[in-house]
This record gives sequence, C-alpha cells and structure tokens, in this order.
Amino acid sequence: MSENVVRLHKASDPPDSTAVTTLTVVPDAPPERPVPLWVRSGGAVKHAVTHERTRSAGRAVVRHGLYTFNGGRIVARRAWDGRTGARYERMIRAAEAAGNLEAAEEWEERLSRFRAARHHRRMDLLHSPVDAAKGVAVGAGMSVGVLVALGVVMAISTEDVGHVITPLSATIDFIALLIRIVQIVWGPAVTIGPFLALLAMWSVGRRQQAAPQWALPANVRSGEGEPITPSIVVKALRDLGIPALARAIKEMGDAGASMLGPITIAGCGVEVDITLPSGVSTNEVQNKRRKLAENLTRHEHEVFITIPQAARTVRLWIADSGALDEPIGPSPLVTDETMTADYKKGKAPWGQDLRGDAAALSLYQRHLLITGLSNQGKTVALRSLALWLALDRSVEFLIGDLKGVGDWAMFDGLARTLIQGPTDEHVIEVTEMVEGAVDEMNRRIQAPPGTTFPPLIVLVDEAQVAFMCPAKDEDRRPYGGSKANSRYFMAVRKIHNQGRAVNVLMWQGTQDPTNENLPKLVREGAHTRAALALGTESQARMALGDKAVDGGAAPNLLRPGLDRGTLVVASDGITIPAGQSSITVRTHYIDDDAATAITDRAKAMRDGVTTLHAIDRGEERDPLADIHSVFGESPRLVTQDVLKRLTALNEDAYGRWTFADLRRVLDGTGAEPYKSDGRMVVARERLTRALANRDGDDSTSAS
Repeated sequence: MSENVVRLHKASDPPDSTAVTTLTVVPDAPPERPVPLWVRSGGAVKHAVTHERTRSAGRAVVRHGLYTFNGGRIVARRAWDGRTGARYERMIRAAEAAGNLEAAEEWEERLSRFRAARHHRRMDLLHSPVDAAKGVAVGAGMSVGVLVALGVVMAISTEDVGHVITPLSATIDFIALLIRIVQIVWGPAVTIGPFLALLAMWSVGRRQQAAPQWALPANVRSGEGEPITPSIVVKALRDLGIPALARAIKEMGDAGASMLGPITIAGCGVEVDITLPSGVSTNEVQNKRRKLAENLTRHEHEVFITIPQAARTVRLWIADSGALDEPIGPSPLVTDETMTADYKKGKAPWGQDLRGDAAALSLYQRHLLITGLSNQGKTVALRSLALWLALDRSVEFLIGDLKGVGDWAMFDGLARTLIQGPTDEHVIEVTEMVEGAVDEMNRRIQAPPGTTFPPLIVLVDEAQVAFMCPAKDEDRRPYGGSKANSRYFMAVRKIHNQGRAVNVLMWQGTQDPTNENLPKLVREGAHTRAALALGTESQARMALGDKAVDGGAAPNLLRPGLDRGTLVVASDGITIPAGQSSITVRTHYIDDDAATAITDRAKAMRDGVTTLHAIDRGEERDPLADIHSVFGESPRLVTQDVLKRLTALNEDAYGRWTFADLRRVLDGTGAEPYKSDGRMVVARERLTRALANRDGDDSTSAS
C-alpha cells in the first residue's frame, strides 16, 4: 500500500529555501472483519452452559426436584408399610434368604397378629355409624336438656322468662362463629395445603439425601470421613449395577443388612464380610471395585476386596478417608539398636498390614522374588530384609546389584561378594557368582548326612538386566535368556530346585515382570513372592500367581508413586488372614544413612569379612598376599578360619587346601602358625612384616 507524502515549507524560511518539513500520511487500515453473530452467540451459549455457576444451578434444580419426588415415594412407602403387612413379609423373605428359620417364624407370628388386629378394626367400622348416630342423638338431647335447665335457673335468678333460651342461643351463635371461621380459612387452606405437602415431602427427601451423588452439594458429595454403617454398605452394593444383587436387596428391603457380618475395626479402617444372594458371583463384585469404593465415598485404593473360604462371600476392608496416605512409623531396626536376628526362628520386621498390625516375614529356607515398576521402593523393601538378616552373624551374602548406583554399598565388608554395575561385564560376573553358589550347594549336598551349613543368601537386584543380557561366552552359550543353555537362568533354576535343603537361597528383585525379563520357571520357583505397584493384571499374575490374583490380590491397582513401598505378598512365611491368599503390607522406609548404621552394627558382630568386587577367572594368585587379605581387621585367626576364608576368596585356588598347604606357604616367612590357648593361630602383624620383608628383598634383587 502506497503512502502519501506532503512537503511543507516553514513560514519563516525564505522562498528559495530548501528546508522542508515532510509529513507522511498513512491511510487508515481497513476495518477488521466482524465476527459473525452466530459464532459469537454459539460461544456465549457454550460459555454459559459450561460455566460452573450454570452447572451448580442445574444440579440444584435436579437435586431439589428429586428431593420432593423421592420424598413423596418415601412417605408413600411408609404409609403403605403402616397400613399393610408388607414390612413383615419383607422381613420373612430376608430371614428365609439368610437361612434363619427362627426369625422367619417370629416375623410370621407378628404378621398374623397384625392381620388379626386389622380385621378386628375393620369389623368395628361396620357397626360404628349406628353407634355413632345413637351417641350423637343421646349426646345432643342431653346437651339441649342441660342448656334448657341452665336457662331456667338463669330465668329464676333474674326473674326474666326470656333467659330460659339464652344458653341455647349462645351455643348456637358459637357454632355459627366456628362455621364462619372454617368458611374463611378453608379457601386459603385448600390453596396452601398442596404446597405444604410438597414442602413436607421435600424435607423428608432432603433428610434422606434422596438424590444422585453428582447432584448433591460438594460438602455432602465428598463424604470425607463418613463412617461406614450397614445401611451405607447395603446401599453401595445395591447401586453397583448388578441386576440380580439389586433385585435381591430390593426384596429384602431394609433387611438387606442381613447379608452383612459384623463391621469390625481393622487398623485404619473397618472390615466386613458380605454373603451374596443366590445368582451373584464374587467376581462380579470384584470387577466393580472402583464403583463400590465411590458408592462408599472412598477412593479406589481405599477399598480392598478379598475372597474368604466361605461360599458366595466377599470380604471388604474399607480405609478411613486419607488414612493410607499417612506414612507409617520407622522400622524397629532403626529404633532398636540392640535388635538381633535369628535366621531359623525369627521374622524380619517388614512393615504394617492394613489393619495397622506389625507385618513380619520368615526368611527361613524360602527363595524370594520382589517385583514392581521402577522407583516404587523395590530395592528398599528387599534391602530391609537383608539388613535384618545381616544381624545374624551366621548368615553369608553374595550380592549382585545390576543397577550400580550404590544402593548396596553399605554391604561392603559384610558380603563375601559385592558386584555393582549395569553393564554386560557386570552381568557376566554376577552369573559366575551365582554359578559359584551352585558349586557350593553341590558341595553341601555331598557332605555327610546331618552336617549343618550356615545360610548363604544369593541376592541379585535388578535381575531383569541379567535375563535380558545378550552376551555369550567362548562356547557361544548366552548369559541371559531363558533357554536350557542360558547360564544365569540355569544357575538360578538349580538353586531353586535344591538350594533350600542346604540353606542356599536365591533372592531376586526385578522390574516390570514379563515372560522375557522374568521367565515362568524362575517366577514359580520362589516361595515368597511380593509385588509393588504394577501396570496390568497380567503382570500381577506373573508376579504373584493366578491363585493370589483370583483371591483378590491386585498390585496393579496400587497407585504408582503414591503407594510407594506398599506391596502385596503371597507367602507362607507371613501371617495371612484365614481364607485369603495374600496380604497387603506397607513397608518401613530405611534410608541409606540408617542402612549404613545397621550394617555397621552387623560388622561389629563379625570377625571381619573380605568382600570381593570381581570374580577371579584363573589369574595367577599370590597365596601370601591372599592370606593377609582375608584377615580384615582381625589381629589373629585360627588356621581353620583362615582356610575357610581363603575358600570363600577363591574356590578354585584354595577350595582343596589343607593345614599342610597353609604351613607350606608360611614356613620360613616368620609368620608360621603357632599355638595359642591350645589352638593353632596365625597373626596378622607377622604376616604384614613378612610381606614387607619379601617386598624389600624383591626391590634389592631388582636393583
């Protein structure tokens, strides 16, 4: 668009001056195209319809209308129940459905008495008109006689005959006044009466909250903290959308509560058993968990449905509103510095169940598997069990952490082997560690009958990394996978098959279980299976098994992030309520600093453990240096302990050593075994001096 330029001379400038003032005139931009009226109207209508004020007004109209309508239904139902035997008949049907024949007979007797009394009243009504007419005639005659007598007395007293009819005329005037008052009031009463009746029905409906949940006010609709009563449970079941259940409850009426067992306080909630009527299966109720929770004014995660042993029965545990979002207390491992562990007879303090009772797990001769989505507390839950067991000085650990971020670093100096890292090389070392445990298991199995062995815990965290490893050895055997030639898979299977008999146990933690990263045979080989929050029901079945999930276990319904540390456990090592196949546990959180303090206490209970951080693969050994390394902080060790520690250090190099081999290496070094308190021992100080002298001699020879 072109601009118009106007050049102006100033008045003070001479005519031939070249000074000019330039004024640029820019034409006005064309007016914006107006928005069509229908667009503006549509937007206004949409805004008006979706505005919160409009929605609140709509809910109020629906709410108060249904208050009146349903209030009328309630009043009519009460009137019908009062005039007929419907209430007694419902009670009889409910008692029969519950199998309580004594109660049914009692209600039937009450119904017979009610019908007899009603028949008597109706027969009395047949004679009442005649009796009433006679009563009115006699009463009217007596009243007139009394009034006339009163008038005669007044006439005698006043000596005026006209006063004889004065009382009678006054009575007639009073009756006329009453008729007049009725005539005046009747019209407004007829007009206002229906409105008063509607108001009464609205009041009844409002007290009963006879409207849908979405139409109720926000403070009523939330129902936060609303106590659980039989009527609330029955109403929640009736509104589940299961036709057979709704019909059965409707026939029972208020006696639908006969389906319920006692509502008992259970920790931070309540528990109730519900016997379902014929034609309703337990899985129909299980599949409606979210709707049932909302009907009970709870969130889905605050209602747990399990299946007890009784037929057609579901068990509900309903939490107090918001109770599951509150943290539980610290672990006894942290608060009690004198606590010790007993592998065989004791139980690890793991957390609390939903009732608020302590949940303790026996680890004796039980393989363990813990699964869950990432960052849900799997490592902390697994580590807390190992921390407790570390307080039993007889327990030995082989630990492979395939995450490698230091979650298990505090076990350095406590575990015989500690491998930390996520690479294929770390998987290879962990695999060889597990295979070494298989060799130890076989050695124990071949020992003489009656030989006892210390517990050996083979723990692999993030085990899915091992199963998914693509590396192969020199014989082309894969380390990962789930085939018969897969080294890690086969080593775990061997321990599962025979390890528990000689106290060699396999513990694994893994993420997001699938058939690829957690093979079926490995899953089913664990005696204790626990799952934190999972994504799907199929994953829950992989983690816990079909029996636990069919019995109500639902780790897939836990909230990722919000229910961190909460897991579902299927094991005979933990106390599970009768009739259930699993239990939900909220585990104690033990942070790294507290875990380090616990392992320091465990190390103080032991003579000192030399932790390997890599698996030896046949390198040339230095026996004197290895003997020195197994001492740890111990000033001296008996020769038998030295041999045991050398075997733990390297089975291939020192597994067959005897006292003669040990003496052969130490002879002439100045660190020979000597007798102390009747036992042959080796001193660390002498070994240190022998190594220093040897290194000095080597340096002199080299120069």
